[in-house]
Amino acid sequence: MNNARPLPSYLVKRFHGWKATAYAENKAWYRRLADEGQRPRAMVISCCDSRVHVTSIFGADQGEFFIHRNIANLVPPHEPDGNQHGTSAAVEYAVTALKVAHVIVLGHSKCGGVQGCLDMCSGNAPQLEEKSSFVGRWMDILRPGYERVKDISDQTAQSRALEKEAVMVSLENLMTFPFVAEAVNSGELSLHGLWHDIGQGSIEQYMADSGEFAPV
Repeated sequence: MNNARPLPSYLVKRFHGWKATAYAENKAWYRRLADEGQRPRAMVISCCDSRVHVTSIFGADQGEFFIHRNIANLVPPHEPDGNQHGTSAAVEYAVTALKVAHVIVLGHSKCGGVQGCLDMCSGNAPQLEEKSSFVGRWMDILRPGYERVKDISDQTAQSRALEKEAVMVSLENLMTFPFVAEAVNSGELSLHGLWHDIGQGSIEQYMADSGEFAPV
């Protein structure tokens, strides 16, 4: 027996409001999506952070993006070990079944997961070093990025640099998946790295030629 409870009343009210307005005004579109299935053009891998609203940032409609969210928008390396891998499963489905044309990794400012990695790797968060810490073991994915920024003395600059490393590490790890590498090399798929400044409402994109992020 589980402990699930009814929805909070404010969410029930919002649902009924949506059903009476947005859904009622676009009923044919929703039914078409249901009947014909999804055909997203892009997959977006973003952070769980509630401040990162992917569909609003890009003005996307239902069915346009296949979105996967996790702590610090990280992609682990390809590890076909028979265990359960949620992010890897989402990437596999997007690339091999949905045949998306783009995979976008979207990082952001003031990321709590990235700050946790900084604290852990600098010895200031021993609780994250525990084997039982799900967050700590997930943030191990970003340790190679930490090694590249650990000598930055300014804390704000270091945090921002590691947030961008989270994007680059994920892009690197994506290419360890054989089906991703094959699709990229054949020209059927392109990878994109973005960093979103929440307070400024701006986006920077990773430029492979220069190895730096530049404003969009």
